[in-house]
Amino acid sequence: MVPNSIKVPVPWDYVAPHGVLCLGVEPATDFDKRGQGDDQLRDKDTGERVWLVRVLDLDPEAGKFGASKEFKVKVVAAQQPVPPASAVPGYPPMVEFTDVMLTPYVDSQRCKGGANKCRSRLAWSIKASAMTAPQQQASRAQAA
Repeated sequence: MVPNSIKVPVPWDYVAPHGVLCLGVEPATDFDKRGQGDDQLRDKDTGERVWLVRVLDLDPEAGKFGASKEFKVKVVAAQQPVPPASAVPGYPPMVEFTDVMLTPYVDSQRCKGGANKCRSRLAWSIKASAMTAPQQQASRAQAA
């Protein structure tokens, strides 16, 4: 039997093959500790702090059918991840993530009323250990 809390390791290119732009980084809030001083969410497995990195998917197909082009990646790290410098002045930097784990869950936020009006969907939580500059960019820079 497959456990309910299955975590699937995948390469970052599988999640966002066209790349993503970093729109911001913020601490994830532990709503059970809200108002108690340090209310930042901690990872259940490691106890490390959890940071939310908001990204914009550069896939031209993203955003079709009412889906958002933006999503969040949870980064588990002691210090707040810092995005690399942007390669194009005035635009957010491209980033990628290491040690990516996907966890499926049922998103029932759009479920209103009875069973015939439920628009629940399968969604994925994305967790990583670090945010970096895209490796293609880094290898090109080393070759130059």
